[in-house]
Amino acid sequence: MAQIREIKKRTKAVGTIQRITKTMQMIATAKFTAAVQRAKATKPYTETIRELVAELTSAAGEIEHPLIDGPPERVGRELLIVISSDRGLCGAYNASVFRTAIRHVRTVREGGTDLVVETSGKKAVGFFRFQKVPVDRMHAIGDKPQYEAVEAIASDVIAAFTAGEYDAVRVAYMRFESNARQIPELLQLLPLRPATLESAADAGEKTGGTANYEFSPSGPELLGALLPLAVKSQLFQAFNDAVVSEQIMRMVAMKAATENARDLKKTLTRDFNRARQAQITTELTEIIGGTAALE
Repeated sequence: MAQIREIKKRTKAVGTIQRITKTMQMIATAKFTAAVQRAKATKPYTETIRELVAELTSAAGEIEHPLIDGPPERVGRELLIVISSDRGLCGAYNASVFRTAIRHVRTVREGGTDLVVETSGKKAVGFFRFQKVPVDRMHAIGDKPQYEAVEAIASDVIAAFTAGEYDAVRVAYMRFESNARQIPELLQLLPLRPATLESAADAGEKTGGTANYEFSPSGPELLGALLPLAVKSQLFQAFNDAVVSEQIMRMVAMKAATENARDLKKTLTRDFNRARQAQITTELTEIIGGTAALE
């Protein structure tokens, strides 16, 4: 009898878990739909800004700018921004980003360069605390990145980089490619890599986007306005991609948990029926045995 009560309690608990994970899957699906719309809406703007900067850089010739050339002298310090989630239950999302980040941390430190770490998301704070890596600054962006908040972070980063506080600025995040493919990536935010600008210029040529420019105001002045905008839009796109990837992985994880709970519930129901049948058989045997003893 005790075994039957235990199985009934477990079945009830598994049923509750199944309802919770199903609800979380539905919530993640709704958040994913909104997040992917934001990410897809901002991506063309980000790519267009990058292509425009590449074309202007190519057309204007040799132009020096601190966001492209970096500080005049190396200071032996880099900045790493790690974008994680505030909540768990999203599969391998955080673990993949953290592996990419901690690998870079160890590589930089082995090379004798000082590394400053900034995080977005509570999970990253806990991870780096466990790894005994100090976190210089924590950003609270949430599930709906606002451009104003990301712009403030980018402005601080640009100011520090221009002032020569860092040799490079990188972002560890999960890049969204499709619903079936999300890639942990280490993005070099600053200095803007010439290879990236050249590839953007090549893409503009293939799409017929190149043109002969007459600069008014001058090319350096235009780039002085466009380069910070390119950095800000690229960082904003990284946050949007990270949110989309998080919701996709949470959907997948909660769907798998719901299916596992359903299978476990079936197993427990079968065990309950067997235990109940054995109990009934035992009771019938006792009744028949007692009747035979009375005769």
